[in-house]
Amino acid sequence: MLESLSSCGRTFRVDELALMRQTAAEFSALGVTEIARTICELLEWTRPNGGLKNHECRQLLERLQAEGFLTLPEVRKRGGMGPRRAHGSASCIEPAPVACTASECEPMELVLVEGPAESRQWREQVERYHYLGCRVPFGAHLRYWVRNDERELACLLWTSPAWKMQARDEWIGWSDQQRRRHLQSIVSNGRFLILPWARVQGLASKILSRSARQMPRDWEVHYGYRPLLLETLVDAARFRGTCYRAANWIHVGQTTGRGRMDREHKAHGQSIKDIYVYPLVHAARQRLCGDLTQ
Repeated sequence: MLESLSSCGRTFRVDELALMRQTAAEFSALGVTEIARTICELLEWTRPNGGLKNHECRQLLERLQAEGFLTLPEVRKRGGMGPRRAHGSASCIEPAPVACTASECEPMELVLVEGPAESRQWREQVERYHYLGCRVPFGAHLRYWVRNDERELACLLWTSPAWKMQARDEWIGWSDQQRRRHLQSIVSNGRFLILPWARVQGLASKILSRSARQMPRDWEVHYGYRPLLLETLVDAARFRGTCYRAANWIHVGQTTGRGRMDREHKAHGQSIKDIYVYPLVHAARQRLCGDLTQ
């Protein structure tokens, strides 16, 4: 019997874990998603805006099932395990090239992706043109178009942060307990794609600077709290991270090659990536450590 378990910034007591097992057994006729929602309601596991952490709860339940602690109902097979891959349509007509400097590419705006049609188009562009493709993210996330006069120039994805990264955690200077408590005050730039027809000098760093101003406000509207720090991973074998440096992001080290969500230290062979961070507020490190409240 597990005595306690930490997940996504919360430590669950033995009685709470027992409740999870009991709920999974008693509501086995429901789908896994509904079981996760029920557990979130019973345990009041919510975001600052009151929304249920059902995605995180589902991940925890699947982990507990893998460890033999509880049993979940069967899920209909819809593809492989892990984040779902987005599939694009067969054809795509590229717009005419946009060739200018960033200062000439105004008005430029960051627009949240909304509605099924826009969502499908955004996924298709990322799947087609980003070297990592498009994975449908779990948990908190925001997706953006970067547009100029109704023309799409870039795609952005902001997501929940990596659970552990040694170089980032050493730069912040927090303890494991502080990290669990304040981790969700970090937001990760999970995808950044300049579309191939956007041949705009200085565009990438300009988008990053504008994102650092706009995205925290949007995140607060959607999730009820404002992040303190941004992070991203850059594949050093492919990119130099020039646009992040130009936008004043800080290089703090490299990953160990296990993957950003490898909490159990079981994954190996992932490519080593450079870690960049961007403080959004004064004394971000002290606030992430819980030393300052304002």
